[in-house]
Amino acid sequence: MQNRKRIGKMDFMDFEKDLRAVGTNIPGLVVFDLPVHGDNRGWFKENWQRAKQTALGLPDFGPVQNNISFNAKKGVTRGIHAEPWDKYISIAAGSVFGAWVDLRPGDSFGQVYTTILDPSKAIYVPRGVGNSFQALEDGTAYTYLVNAHWSLEQKKTYTFVNLADPDLHIQWPIPLEDSERSEADLHHPMLRDAKPMAPRRTMVTGCNGQLGRAIRAYVDAHGLEGFEFNDIDTFDFSDPAQYGRFDWSLYGTIINAGAYTAVDRAETPEGRALAWKANAQGPALLARVAREHNITLVHVSSDYVFDGTRELHDESEGFAPLGVYGQSKAAGDIAVANAPRHYILRSSWVIGEGHNFVKTMMGLSDRVAKGELERVTVVDDQYGRLTFTGDMAEAIFHLLDSGAAYGTYDLTGSGAVKSWADIARTVFDLTNGNGGKIKPISTAEYFANAKAPVSPRPTYSALDLAKIEATGLDVPDWEESLKAYVTKELKK
Repeated sequence: MQNRKRIGKMDFMDFEKDLRAVGTNIPGLVVFDLPVHGDNRGWFKENWQRAKQTALGLPDFGPVQNNISFNAKKGVTRGIHAEPWDKYISIAAGSVFGAWVDLRPGDSFGQVYTTILDPSKAIYVPRGVGNSFQALEDGTAYTYLVNAHWSLEQKKTYTFVNLADPDLHIQWPIPLEDSERSEADLHHPMLRDAKPMAPRRTMVTGCNGQLGRAIRAYVDAHGLEGFEFNDIDTFDFSDPAQYGRFDWSLYGTIINAGAYTAVDRAETPEGRALAWKANAQGPALLARVAREHNITLVHVSSDYVFDGTRELHDESEGFAPLGVYGQSKAAGDIAVANAPRHYILRSSWVIGEGHNFVKTMMGLSDRVAKGELERVTVVDDQYGRLTFTGDMAEAIFHLLDSGAAYGTYDLTGSGAVKSWADIARTVFDLTNGNGGKIKPISTAEYFANAKAPVSPRPTYSALDLAKIEATGLDVPDWEESLKAYVTKELKK
């Protein structure tokens, strides 16, 4: 009993407890035991200690505002409110009975957790979990950290449930009819009528490109809500002046599918400026807003950040870009990596809806079949795997939904590493059975008579898939994806 001391009229508080985290029946709702040091003068505690508590599982939630709620009398009861930010709540004086209700959409909707908090306990409340408090002593004060600034726009997204809902089975220590409640709290809906809190918005940039269209198709197919799609005409993410148009506290994720990908034009004076603007400056601006507003940033990288001397590239390989495009993409990767919550998805040889290598080869195969061309020359000394945008979209949402560790992940199709000429031969065979009409040629020969600047190409573009496969993603074989893609195109 030497470590228990009376802290007010109500009860005793444990002193000198070990710092520990305890999970609850509500996903993400975590209770912390806090070490409190006391003597005849009073007590002292570390109310929130980022390093120690994140090591125990507290999300590094990035608080930006500190609030205090003072309750003059025993019995003051507040809630149940679900707010659009994460909260860390602790007691400064007195004690409270707390009740939390999960108001997020999903299987845990309506789950209830209750406990008593005194200065030796704190609780982390994820966004969308409703909270309520009943003061058990006069002069009770609790403090809370939140990771978004309050705004009228944010307030519009609150959701509520009634304190007195019998379906919640909350055993209030002080009967509600004897408590002090606000008029608004008396009229909140019952759980059966409560509106789940919508997730934070997701912005997709570059929505009209090959990957952007695949992401939109995934969203539509899965009935996902809260997505905003922008291209350069509605949001030029490389322009600093445009960022003030958005209330970024309302966004939880940015998927950057925009880029300048004209690798040869990037070697011209005009193209160089455009490449650096879109591929380096834009991602740096996105990373800054993601860091400031606790947003998860998804960014797409390229095999061109490497010189292509290794036959297989993994995520730990240092940058060694050969041309302007690769240099600008490497700079963008470095910038994005400064956002605490980031996924960099590195790909190669991307194929999707729109102009691409496979469609070009299908058209050339048709011309050969019609007798318009005798044969087609294709480079045979660059090696890699195709990446289909549908598979990229699946991988992006897998990383977001699975809670995979932030960082860089390689993602192409799985399977054999082949040359461009090998792929062209397969496309010709699938289209018209004329794969024998492909003539292999070296890169040097192919560009020997080029009139415009040509970007150097990596010889080896194959990426190591071990890291992303370890997250549980089943990566499709690119040759199977190619067959499906060509079959679909032939039916159009």
